[in-house]
Amino acid sequence: MAKGVLEPMTAPFGATPSQPRLDLGAVIDERPRLLNIAYRLLGSLSEAEDAVQEAYARWFAMSQQQRDAIESPGAWLNTVTSRICLNVLSSARSRRETYVGEWIPEPLPRVSERYSTGSGDVTIDPADRITLDESISMALLVVLESMTPAERVSFVLHDVFRFPFAEVADIVGRSPAACRQLATSARRRIHVEKSASTSPTQRAKIVRDFKLAWEAKDIAALVGLLDPGSTANTDGGGLVTAVLEPTNGARQIARGCVTFALQAPGLEILERTVNGQPGLIARRDDLTVAVMAFDVVDDRVQEIWTVLNPEKLRPWRSR
Repeated sequence: MAKGVLEPMTAPFGATPSQPRLDLGAVIDERPRLLNIAYRLLGSLSEAEDAVQEAYARWFAMSQQQRDAIESPGAWLNTVTSRICLNVLSSARSRRETYVGEWIPEPLPRVSERYSTGSGDVTIDPADRITLDESISMALLVVLESMTPAERVSFVLHDVFRFPFAEVADIVGRSPAACRQLATSARRRIHVEKSASTSPTQRAKIVRDFKLAWEAKDIAALVGLLDPGSTANTDGGGLVTAVLEPTNGARQIARGCVTFALQAPGLEILERTVNGQPGLIARRDDLTVAVMAFDVVDDRVQEIWTVLNPEKLRPWRSR
């Protein structure tokens, strides 16, 4: 990843006092933006959906008189959703300390396709779509996981969604100056590599070559595609067999990939977009059993994140 600051997505939403109050339909229409904010704050689609649902539950639990007194329902929903996420992040730190193996953010597929729920395949609701841009890449989400909850909220709301520090301060419960320092600290942790030598086309080619070498069980070819100091992380959540510690080194990772393929006959490897970047999925018996995201730097795979935890593969079940 290249050191740099993310370009802001859009200006913050919320009506000014001179704007008309949002009607019910407009309140519901805030859901996509709330979901985008919550996913970036939490790194989990299921937790993001719960946070947004809770914010709406609080909105509709108020009396009509209380709702009418709110100048900007959109801004209110954003504040409440962000505060819920902040609380979830604080509790998640302790939960993830007891998580079995590595915890990897929940991977997202390209939208406008289909996924399976318990009752069958359904089309993804446009209201539930996450915008896939560089602020959603697996590499960045992993860095965000290393931040304190206050750092993460300050950075995401200000640098990604362009909220003024005064609004961020109201959510985080600190002064605007303190939130500015938190966002600055967060930026120091971010190393988003935009190397000109690894264009999107070249990145996709490297991932495709990795797929072909993996299918051929060609250890030498895999080693050639991996950075000598590369790392592979696997998330099984204690629900499926997975390597509990990161695997370091090109040869060790290549051997692990081949071993995985040998132990799973009939495995089908497919190219897919994972969090807006070229990635791979593994399917067996028409079921997605693994999603792989890659960080490619200087034309070599530097990091691999493999999610095996079935609870995190819900949006991928029919892909």
